[in-house]
Amino acid sequence: MVEHRRRDRALATAVAAVAAAAVVTDQAPAAAAAPPGDCPPPLGPVRVGPDDPRYADLVRRGNRRFVGTPDEVRVVGSTAQVVAAVQEAVRAGRRIAVRSGGHCFEDFVDDPRVRTVIDLSGMTAVYYDPLRNAFAVEAGATLGEVYRRLYLGWGVTLPGGSCPGVGAGGHVTGGGYGPLSRLHGLVVDHLHAVEVVVVDRDGTARTVTATREPSDPNRDLWWAHTGGGGGNFGVVTRFWFRSPGARGDDPGRLLPRPPASVLTFTVRWPWEGMDERGFARLARNFTDWCVRYGAPGAPQARLYGELLLFRRPAGDHSLIGQVAGADGTRLLDDHVAALSDGVGVTPVVTRETVPWLASALRGNGDDGKQWRLKTKAGYLRGGFTDRQLAAVHHHLTRTDYENPAGSLSLNTYGGRINAVAPAATATAQRDSVVKLFYLAGWADPAEDARHLAWIREFYRDVYADTGGVPVPGGVNDGSYINYPDVDLADPAWNTSGVPWHTLYYGANYPRLQRVKARWDPGNVFRHRLSVQAG
Repeated sequence: MVEHRRRDRALATAVAAVAAAAVVTDQAPAAAAAPPGDCPPPLGPVRVGPDDPRYADLVRRGNRRFVGTPDEVRVVGSTAQVVAAVQEAVRAGRRIAVRSGGHCFEDFVDDPRVRTVIDLSGMTAVYYDPLRNAFAVEAGATLGEVYRRLYLGWGVTLPGGSCPGVGAGGHVTGGGYGPLSRLHGLVVDHLHAVEVVVVDRDGTARTVTATREPSDPNRDLWWAHTGGGGGNFGVVTRFWFRSPGARGDDPGRLLPRPPASVLTFTVRWPWEGMDERGFARLARNFTDWCVRYGAPGAPQARLYGELLLFRRPAGDHSLIGQVAGADGTRLLDDHVAALSDGVGVTPVVTRETVPWLASALRGNGDDGKQWRLKTKAGYLRGGFTDRQLAAVHHHLTRTDYENPAGSLSLNTYGGRINAVAPAATATAQRDSVVKLFYLAGWADPAEDARHLAWIREFYRDVYADTGGVPVPGGVNDGSYINYPDVDLADPAWNTSGVPWHTLYYGANYPRLQRVKARWDPGNVFRHRLSVQAG
């Protein structure tokens, strides 16, 4: 489920601060079921148990707060191997979880009740499928490999996330957004079809392919994977992508074409010299800019930015991002001037023009997986209230909590994302202009309670007017399932009376329940925030 470069930048900044301070097939995909014939045979199947030296790595691929203890990890290399692994686990009564990139922030895969983990590391193919006239992406491929292969092969891309190590499986099923989304929409806005291993009422595992075509009897299963989240309906093994309205059989015209280059930037505003008024002004300037330029088609949609508001011990706040295409200097300068107005401190700006692919594949060498993490999320349709900004400032400057690795990231949203109706995909938030990402990161297990308390109190106080959670309506618009937070289902932290699934899915949840009842009637695929059949 997700995972973004902002997390890594936040943690890297914090570290520096600390240092200084059986197979049945329905609609089988025929020749599209495998990459071109000159590719090597698929990996696996591999069965890894606790005594295997590979086991320790395979069960430690996510948030360090959670380490799984399954009886086995099945590393698979083909859809047929997934079907066989699911069938065996169902017959043995073993609970199943699925892993692609391993960036889930909660224990959905590492739950101690999970006995079989299906690891999609061997399913990484990315290729053009002439039978569907679409690009096939296997669910274990990382975003970096998706970008590299699509661009070098056909000059196209998907508007996905900025962390190249994230697996496509979780990223896509939760909606998927990134630096090009204000120009081209969410990843799922380009999803044409999905291949899923499901389990029937009689316990039989089989493969189903569902498309967005109105005539497809399986279309509801496609729809559920356009933001319904991973681990709910089956094991996704393959996606096919083709933009709506794309015509002809030229692969280079079936998906968005990225810019030849981007202007990347980092802007820093020091905490030193910034009072509470200046802090609030910086945050408000950012949200005001997003509201002003949040409509589809605005020229400013070329600019993507993440404003990371750090705890005071980290030293400063940062804006990171990019301007797509040539002549981005003026747009960036205007943006920095708008954000800095009235803040009271002088920003330090660094910028570099680089080829688009180089920017998309950049990483800072830290994918965050050695950290213990707690994250939370939200959307904004407008700006924070004065009371909310006071709560943010308080928790970022509290002197009874010294950890520098705590932050709130404000990310530009809207644009082309909001050109799609809320019910057209399972992603309901289609009129928001800012996405929020709350983070606490630490290393020592003995400090879990202290850090969890800080971020929970932070979030609760920001949303104190709506029961401690971002209830849709007014300025707030719920939360993001790719940044899952089990506290939303805990009445100790959600006192709003609004159920967790409304925060994630809004009015789309009843339809997701119907999909669950049809395609996973035995509730084989489940976790602490999974869709429940209606």
